[in-house]
Amino acid sequence: MLLWLFQQLGQDIRAFNVFNYLTLRAVLATLTALTISFIVGPAVIRKLTALKIGQSVRSDGPQTHLVKAGTPTMGGALILVSVAVTTLLWADLSNAYVWVALFTLIGFGVIGWVDDWRKVVEKNSRGLPSRWKYFWQSVIGLAVAFYLWNNASLPAHTDLIIPFLKHATLTLSAVAFIALTYFVIVGSSNAVNLTDGLDGLAILPTVMVASALAIFAYVAGNAVFSRYLGMPFIPGAGELAIFCAAMAGAGLAFLWFNAYPAEVFMGDVGALALGAALGVVAVIVRQEIILFIMCGVFVVETLSVMVQVASFKLTGKRVFRMAPIHHHYELKGWKENQVVVRFWIISMMLVLIGLSSLKLR
Repeated sequence: MLLWLFQQLGQDIRAFNVFNYLTLRAVLATLTALTISFIVGPAVIRKLTALKIGQSVRSDGPQTHLVKAGTPTMGGALILVSVAVTTLLWADLSNAYVWVALFTLIGFGVIGWVDDWRKVVEKNSRGLPSRWKYFWQSVIGLAVAFYLWNNASLPAHTDLIIPFLKHATLTLSAVAFIALTYFVIVGSSNAVNLTDGLDGLAILPTVMVASALAIFAYVAGNAVFSRYLGMPFIPGAGELAIFCAAMAGAGLAFLWFNAYPAEVFMGDVGALALGAALGVVAVIVRQEIILFIMCGVFVVETLSVMVQVASFKLTGKRVFRMAPIHHHYELKGWKENQVVVRFWIISMMLVLIGLSSLKLR
């Protein structure tokens, strides 16, 4: 909206043409999302507290978590509103990729909202039944996958890029592309959700990955930089840098309230939506493997749950003291802050490894 306004003004006042620069708009998007979250955040927390939308805590988990009972949850709605409003203000709304990203973010956010609402407001411990949750996740994931395949006009839109190898790509069939897109979007959504178990644990890695994806989106959408760095040129993908910058800004502001001891939790409404958003951006800019690397903490958290469940069903024994794995380290004696900060450090290292693929090829 603001971009359109400044473009109209730029026809008469050349100074307004500066807003056509993607880098400036990305910075402004970050600051806008930060500002919205900082201003609205305290009011949202007060409202959630007044409505008694509080987090329930497992009695079989670390005893230090019992004090978290009643802390407002569903705070991820604040992130979604900030990202959506910011993207609408600063992105080019004629760009289809922007709408695909927003559709994915809001769609998965609605699923998380229903799940959280049933748990904390209706006091239904099951929330949204798993089969229905995965059904609606699958509907949105497959809808996005079909749309991207049907609107692909260049090989670069669907080829799988092998990182760290020059001009190494795999040509995907329709079935392979749709399946990969589905698993990346739905998988990343649930991976972030599983990681969101400690104060600040999930949100900062999400911010770091979103920031890195903003760089990948900018390069992929720029004919000069993509050619120089040996990456496929994807026209229009650069606008996703605005979307990613908005996620980074909103996430940083949310961390202000979610840092230990947390004033509010993200809930499924935020975790499912942010994970899916990272996945759809990675698919559009063709960096699925890099996403797997940068989201290493999320991947390990998910694998720990899968291994724990499989081991218990097959042998009756547990591999970890508790899953996801961050609870395992808590029960081993690590302080909550130690687990969180150490996982942050690992995430930063993995994101830097992912970014190095821009040049190492």
